[in-house]
Amino acid sequence: MPYIDHPIAPGVTHIEEAPMGVCFTLLEGRDRALLVDTGYGLEDTAAHVRALLPQGKPLQVVLTHAHHDHALGALHFPSVWLLPAEEENLRVYSNEKWRRHVLAGARSHGLAPEEAAFLAAPLPARSAPPASVDLGGLTAELIPLPGHTPGSLVVWVPELALLLTGDDWNPCTWLFFPEALPVGQYRENIRQLPALPFRQVLCSHRTGAYPREALVSFIEGLTDPVLQAAEPSPEGAPHGVTTCTAHPCPGQVLVFDRHKYIQEA
Repeated sequence: MPYIDHPIAPGVTHIEEAPMGVCFTLLEGRDRALLVDTGYGLEDTAAHVRALLPQGKPLQVVLTHAHHDHALGALHFPSVWLLPAEEENLRVYSNEKWRRHVLAGARSHGLAPEEAAFLAAPLPARSAPPASVDLGGLTAELIPLPGHTPGSLVVWVPELALLLTGDDWNPCTWLFFPEALPVGQYRENIRQLPALPFRQVLCSHRTGAYPREALVSFIEGLTDPVLQAAEPSPEGAPHGVTTCTAHPCPGQVLVFDRHKYIQEA
């Protein structure tokens, strides 16, 4: 199975779907567990996660957003939590076209998923997440943070001073899919995060945790001069989007839709 488990803290396992370059996170409390995102689901994600838990421990799944690399693993679960603003994205990024795109990518990495089952699996039942989940000794605060998509959310675990950002922040943050918010709105929303007293950050495209300072430096670097100095880049071309890349702080980049930025100004 293409999963590698990375223990981060007591009750926190960051699960890498290798070699596909995405991670999702299992939070386990005394009484129940919460899976944050599900990866591509090229193998039975539910079976792998269940094997990490005591038999019979209740498990709930929440999706930070509905892009295929975060949500297709939900095909292995009966139900998930998802913000209503992500319903359309879930329909789009779980359609046959995107499933075949994922299968092709998996084969290029030497994987051999079961095609028929992957294409035929129905979407799970969905409901809106609560604001807070008591796992028993751990609490997961589910905080809407529109940006990468309109229905993106982040997860804050106060007992561990841990923040899970989904795709709202990564070493390379993408803000150019058609459903992404304009960069000015994203900046306004993500500026809420430093008010939380987190010490570590887990993102979806890195196996280890970042210190608080990395995210704070990125947010503080989202200034008008930095955005105005962004250079043209090719990432959005496959989506018909003109993109540019900003460098808010050393070692981190933001790729965003230039036209949306101009229209905001």
